Amino acid sequence: MPTSWGKFLSISFPQVSVAPELPTFFASTLCCSKMVLENYKDVSNDKENQGSLSLEKNEPLLRENPNRFVIFPIQYFDIWNFYKRAVASFWTVEEVDLAKDMADWRGLTDPERFFITRVLAFFAASDGIVNENLVERFAQEVQVPEARCFYGFQIAIENIHSEMYSKLIETYVKDTDERSKLFNAIFEFEFVKKKADWALRWISSQEATFGERLIAFAAIEGIFFSGSFAAIFWLKKRGLMPGLTHSNELISRDEGLHRDFACLLYKHLINKPSEQRIHQIIRDAVTIEQEYLTESLPVDMIGMNCRLMSQYIEFVADHLLVELGLNKVYNVKNPFDFMENLSIQGKTNFFEKKVSEYQKMGVIGKDEDREFSLDADF
Repeated sequence: MPTSWGKFLSISFPQVSVAPELPTFFASTLCCSKMVLENYKDVSNDKENQGSLSLEKNEPLLRENPNRFVIFPIQYFDIWNFYKRAVASFWTVEEVDLAKDMADWRGLTDPERFFITRVLAFFAASDGIVNENLVERFAQEVQVPEARCFYGFQIAIENIHSEMYSKLIETYVKDTDERSKLFNAIFEFEFVKKKADWALRWISSQEATFGERLIAFAAIEGIFFSGSFAAIFWLKKRGLMPGLTHSNELISRDEGLHRDFACLLYKHLINKPSEQRIHQIIRDAVTIEQEYLTESLPVDMIGMNCRLMSQYIEFVADHLLVELGLNKVYNVKNPFDFMENLSIQGKTNFFEKKVSEYQKMGVIGKDEDREFSLDADF
């Protein structure tokens, strides 16, 4: 057990200074009602954005579309294909078997169990925040039905993610008081609050452009989640917790698709944020995530190297920038060989269960591939 372990038991974390001091939503109800969101400081650069906001009414994705109520004929085939990929990847909590996890759970050290439960608590809260943004902002702003189909399906998938994380907490943690703390992580833990605050600022901003907010939520799903995904896959490398790691495969695949969808919509924008502004948003997200997994909830609690985790977060950020068609910021290599290509195309499950890149039969494919024929060769 590390000598610094005792300080984590108090759940007392230093005040972070990466972002300006923000009014917190913890004095109000759970999640972020409109009234709470209005209390957040804006994250935009007002002078830069005054002109950009006036141009948004001319964005093809955002301008009034009288045909938005009917899907066909498809106008944006690339966006529609993302929706069909999401549908093909649908799964439910009931498909994940947790029966064998408890033996491994009892064999973990106290720091390892502490780390895992806090990561699950962050995830359980964060999916609700992502959905808040989709419901309150993106799904209302985007007028393209193909994109609205994707967002509608993403909302359902984020609900499944949140249910999965809650189920994991309920399965592993038997103490009711401890479980209650984890279910209310955004009230209880400073490191969860900090990440939630950053996301909520973007949801509430009336000055940030759609493009800036699109980048911010690509960073949330592509950077804020990346280190925690890697930490859980580290357990998989050790052959531990098959139910947890299988659900992590499914969820990381989904979040990779959500991040890539944000990159696709960004490429459709006419008035994009400047590369300098995007780099600023990405750097901010990287700093918060690095602090989270190297100071607030350090990965050395489960035997990982904090320096390499910090490098991995930078690598993931560079990968996101490349997907956006922009220059890298950090120019570092992936230090974790076990994370190669994950969230892009899943690898066969360590535990020889069904792989997480499975697709629903017949959802993706050409119509002629699904036609019945008596002339087929057998």
